[in-house]
Order: sequence, then C-alpha cells, then structure tokens
Amino acid sequence: MCMSEREGEGQDAFWIPTQDIVKTEGHPFYQALNKILAQHGFDRFVERRCRKFYKEGGRPSVPPGAYFRMLMVGYFEGLDSERGIAWRCADSLALRRFLGYALTEATPDHSTLSVIRSRIDLRTHKQVFRWAVIVLAKAGLVKGKTVGVDSTTLAANAAMKSIVRRETGQKYEEFLAELARNAGLEEPTREDLAKLDRKRKKKGSNKDWFNPHDPDAKITKMKDGRTHLAHKDEHAVDMVTGAVLAVTVQAADRDDRQSLQQTLDEAQANLRAAARDMEVRRALPERERPKEWVEEAVADKGYHGNAALLKTQERTIRTYFAEP
Repeated sequence: MCMSEREGEGQDAFWIPTQDIVKTEGHPFYQALNKILAQHGFDRFVERRCRKFYKEGGRPSVPPGAYFRMLMVGYFEGLDSERGIAWRCADSLALRRFLGYALTEATPDHSTLSVIRSRIDLRTHKQVFRWAVIVLAKAGLVKGKTVGVDSTTLAANAAMKSIVRRETGQKYEEFLAELARNAGLEEPTREDLAKLDRKRKKKGSNKDWFNPHDPDAKITKMKDGRTHLAHKDEHAVDMVTGAVLAVTVQAADRDDRQSLQQTLDEAQANLRAAARDMEVRRALPERERPKEWVEEAVADKGYHGNAALLKTQERTIRTYFAEP
C-alpha cells in the first residue's frame, strides 16, 4: 500500500450514484436506543401528545419523534446549544439514521429547533420526560429510595448589553451615559462608559434590570467569575442506578436551599407515576418496584441550611447534606 498525497480541497463531484455513497454500520448506542424507543412506541406517544401543536395541511414539518431525538443527542453528547445539536446531526451519518433522515434529506437547522421548542409547551416536555422515567422503571433502573440533587448555572441566550430598567425601560448604555454626564463628562466615549461601569459597585440588580428578550433570565455571577444572564438547572438522580429522575429550570438568583423543594416535588411526581404504572407492576415483582416517595436525599454544602433541612425533614426525607 502506498501513501497518497493530499491535493487540496478540490470540488465535489456533481453527481454521485446512491450505491457509491459510503455507508457506515451505525453507532451501536443509538441503534440500541432506537430499538428501545420503537419497542415502547415512542413515536406514537409523542405524536399523540404533540398533535395539537401542528396545523393541518401545509408543508411537512419536523416529526415530534425527530425533535425529541435531537434533544437526546444534545444530552448524550454534551451539546448545550441548538446550533451545536443541529450541526452535529447534519454532519453524522449515524445520527441521520438515528433521526430517520435519508442522505437526500436535510436535517432540521437550529432555527427550526427553536420554533418547535417554543411551539411545544412545558407540560408536554414534562410528559415526554416522565415517559422516559417509566420506561427506565420497567427495566428495573429506577429505585427511588436515595436521590442526589445538584444544580448548575447555564448562560442564557441573551446579552447583558440588552438589559433595560424595569421602571422606565431605559437601556443600560443610556443609564451609564446619564451617570457620566452627572459626573461632568458631557460627551462620554465608549471607553469612558466602560471605565465608569467597572468602578461601580452593585451594578446589576435583578430588582432593577431585566432583558426584554428573555425576562426569566437573571443577572448572575458564573463559576468563572464573569457576570452573565443565566438560568439555573437543577436535577435529581437515582443514586443506585444513575437514572435522572427530574430536571427543573429555575431562576438563576435562587439559592440552592430555596430551589431544592421544587426539584424534589418533580422527582416524587415522576416516581409516583412510575410506581403506579400497570406495565411496571406487571414487569417487576413488588420488592423491585420503584418507591413512590423519596426516602433519602444527598446534596453538597450549598444545600445545607436550617430552613432547607427542616422542610426536608417535614417531608420525612432523611438528609445527607455536606456541612459548609
């Protein structure tokens, strides 16, 4: 075998016979996942739940099953943006097969994903998540006794420079220019405004400012020390099997001790649904069925506080929270 040299980018052939296209064996994980989804009727389930969000007639839209599969790809591959998910699915032959798209079909782009996400309400997304928890329970992968809770802040798709005053609607740059004029600078430059902003203390209060494009995003200090508009993602995980039992998105300025109860509520609601599902009861003997109520909660020191501990104790949940 001899080594050939790269001759530059060149130009793709205009016509390529279908039989000449290189075909892969597919990704074993996604092949197995598709078999599980088909076995439990995933596409029929999401189509029934999402039918009300689609109009009759018109050009064909992205099937709900493909949309939720793309969200799965984002989760399994650590992609936190719709643009990244869309690019990855368009670039991979294995993921095209997982989504059900032929080589001659274009996969959904990021703007299409955004439109579908805004069209399908939060309640339906929660129903699909609960469906997945029930499928895990049928396989004996949900115990529900001991749950670990943790959170992280996620930067919002909104810029700090776009925030406005709640009372007046005044833009942040206009506010800084007014402060500069009051300080004696008649025609402040951008450098002057940036310098003035750096010197100010407590310059970003969620009580005074918000972003009109994403009102739920909160001004938050990220782990790297920078200030961004962000959301708080909190999840509950089965400590025995690693199954994710609940995910909540809350205000980023909420303390862990304040957000804990909402995530435990969501986890217990999903556990009750799994424990009472008739197919789960038929699939598992009674001793292996998931608990209907969380019995123990594990969390880091950010969740340790008198109020949080008392509220959790009132729910008869034993806590294993690290002390500060």
